[in-house]
Amino acid sequence: MVDSLPHQSYRRGNMLLSPYETMIARRYLLPGRGEAFIALVASISLVAVMLGVAALVVVMSVMNGFRAELFDKIVGLNGHAVVQGYGGRLPEWQKIAEMARKTPGVTSAVPLIEQPLMATFNGRVEGVLVRGERLEDIRGNKTLQLKAGKMSEIAVGSRNVAIGSVLASQLGAQVGSEISLISPDGQTTPFGSMPRIVSYRVAAIFEIGVYDYDKAFVIMPIPDAQQLLLLGDAVGMVEVQTVDADRVGTILAPLTEKVGGTAIVTDWRGMNAALFEALAVERVAMFVVLSIIILVAVFNILSSLIMLVRAKTRDIAILRTMGAPRRSLVRIFVVVGTVIGAVGTVAGLILGFVFLYFRQDMVDFVQWITGQNLWDPSIRFLTELPSKTDPFEVLAIAAMGLGFSFLATLYPAAKAAGTDPVQVLRYE
Repeated sequence: MVDSLPHQSYRRGNMLLSPYETMIARRYLLPGRGEAFIALVASISLVAVMLGVAALVVVMSVMNGFRAELFDKIVGLNGHAVVQGYGGRLPEWQKIAEMARKTPGVTSAVPLIEQPLMATFNGRVEGVLVRGERLEDIRGNKTLQLKAGKMSEIAVGSRNVAIGSVLASQLGAQVGSEISLISPDGQTTPFGSMPRIVSYRVAAIFEIGVYDYDKAFVIMPIPDAQQLLLLGDAVGMVEVQTVDADRVGTILAPLTEKVGGTAIVTDWRGMNAALFEALAVERVAMFVVLSIIILVAVFNILSSLIMLVRAKTRDIAILRTMGAPRRSLVRIFVVVGTVIGAVGTVAGLILGFVFLYFRQDMVDFVQWITGQNLWDPSIRFLTELPSKTDPFEVLAIAAMGLGFSFLATLYPAAKAAGTDPVQVLRYE
């Protein structure tokens, strides 16, 4: 009997635990009635790991979704880069567009006009951004989600325009309303330059999902924008799309050299540098802060195992006298702590995915309970809470939870293995 435990361990050396080690570990994971406090601490440890993992999964997914949504909508409207003329005009844009198309890695180069103006309707005045595009770009842009009206009614010379949903709400305009656009660059008279006021009919109302765009954009065909702004045949810029947005600087380097002195090339990073840099910093900061939550939860596992070792000192001494080797005790307590961490990690992943699936419903519910607007589009840029889960990040979070849990078991396991049965059982 004395030799049965170690021999059995050797025969089962290819397994994680031998049968008797499995039995003991199971008993320690489910303490008896007299050890309710230890069970309570272990349960708290499990819940803490679960909440930490869930919080990390949710926050990282939302941050990824926020960046991805902003990137898709911004690039969907402005391309990967724009070639802008000095003074707001690009007279020889056909030549520049042709050079851009011949640049390796460029998939398209199209003309574009953007000019800030004022819009009025029924006595209301709002700042707008007039955007002149080709008809095929207006009707084929999937970023523009039609809310009312028809894009097909917009045609060259029709004086029909499409406006953002927030702008329509602020002006009180609907499909069929006549809005007036005011340009400060009007006809020159003996009394000075007179503002140019032109009326347009709202043919369509769209929503992009980015608040700043929805409250400002007025979209019309390029010829109508040229006539409104007195640009002649010139445009404001050429929008460029490439095969890889992350390598846009390298791809457009030859074009930048060719147009130097007449125009400037600005990619999506330069146009939104402050926003995306702030998102990157916030993403790293949130990951570090929420990782500390998991670390604190793991300390609970450490404390529960230390209490378990103290409570089971006599049992450990008896096992040692029966021939249980030190490595068996190490394996038992390592498995006990790791199982708690593993169950908490898996439960945290499930909880995180459930929260992400119902994220907008939960935001709406909290707003209804508190009466506070938790997701103001004017501050958050996007109209809804986004989410994009990265499988590699999820694996990293799970590995971190399991790794921390494993490290927390080493000290209690070593303490249990170092128990001296002679000292413990001397007075038994």
